[in-house]
Amino acid sequence: MREAYVIDAVRTPVGKRGGSLSAVHPADLGAAAIKGLIERTNLTPAAVDDVVFGCCDTIGPQAGNIARTSWLAAGYPESVPGVTVDRQCGSSQQAITFGAQAIMSGTAEVIVAGGVQNMSAIPISAAMLAGQAYGFDSPFVGAQGWDHRYGTGEVSQFNSATMIAEKWDISRREMEEWALRSNERARKAIVDGKFDREIVPVGDFWIDECPRETSLEKMAGLQPLAEGSRITAALASQISDGSSATLLASDWAVAEYGLTPRARIHHVSARGADPIYMLTAPIPATKWALEKTGLTIDDMDVIEINEAFASVVLAWIKETGANPDKVNVNGGAIALGHPLGATGAKLFATLLNELERVNGRYGLLTICEGGGTANVTIIERLG
Repeated sequence: MREAYVIDAVRTPVGKRGGSLSAVHPADLGAAAIKGLIERTNLTPAAVDDVVFGCCDTIGPQAGNIARTSWLAAGYPESVPGVTVDRQCGSSQQAITFGAQAIMSGTAEVIVAGGVQNMSAIPISAAMLAGQAYGFDSPFVGAQGWDHRYGTGEVSQFNSATMIAEKWDISRREMEEWALRSNERARKAIVDGKFDREIVPVGDFWIDECPRETSLEKMAGLQPLAEGSRITAALASQISDGSSATLLASDWAVAEYGLTPRARIHHVSARGADPIYMLTAPIPATKWALEKTGLTIDDMDVIEINEAFASVVLAWIKETGANPDKVNVNGGAIALGHPLGATGAKLFATLLNELERVNGRYGLLTICEGGGTANVTIIERLG
């Protein structure tokens, strides 16, 4: 099987809800990451075989195949197609997977994979609520097979985060300590310039604006999201806006276009778990990926797991035995935001740069996703 090489990976700075990117049309936001990627690699745009972009809530300005409209909004050739992927929070990680698989199979030579989400413009779960106008209260309830198997109860990430905290006996204090660490790590990473290489500015905006100045005392005073829950807003990922893009290429394309690979895709896979618990799938997905590759969690020099909620990460650490000092070392979504469709390729860019910074060999990325699925990507640094 052919290799899929990582040439570069970029992202925009992440804007907080109602912040610096809130008024940017999603197509222009996606175009910003694409243009930054193409300009940095000096690749002829017409050489791209496909643009694969993740996005959730694809209604309004995010509808109509945002991958295609982002590419065209960037001013690039109409001959290059695009396709939009929805694997919920892992959408742009899945975009990278599809791109890598296309190259490995020999059906493509150059792929732009990434994602975009403007959560200020189109609120989270807007697509799930859009059906109410047509008599559908949710995407699930009313489907006879679903109701028979899972009932008509709440299907919610907030409920999932609470159930995970209870099942793995993770205290609110433990989660608050992780959230504080995430914010402190993120603020330090910004000051130290650790994100500078991966960020492409949008106009004059170039610094992530989500990290919070907080403390354990402040977090302890917050009300839970629901009565009896251990979860507060401080323990959840932040609603935000952003885009991301990764350039993948084959051996042939590397030689033909004079590209310099930074890493190779070592493994891609996805697994599923209980859709009501919803956010636990990174646990079996990681175990599956390690089994398939013959690697161990200790072989991973850098790990990125999306901080949908603190309970998700802490349960995963307990089950996998991962060293917390290798996990989200520059902060996670609790501090830096979670622009849904863009997050996978955003974290991929952070993973790649940190792996180079520590002179490591293997990096692992995993993301929990709505519906109870999770992706795992393992890369091997080159050079």
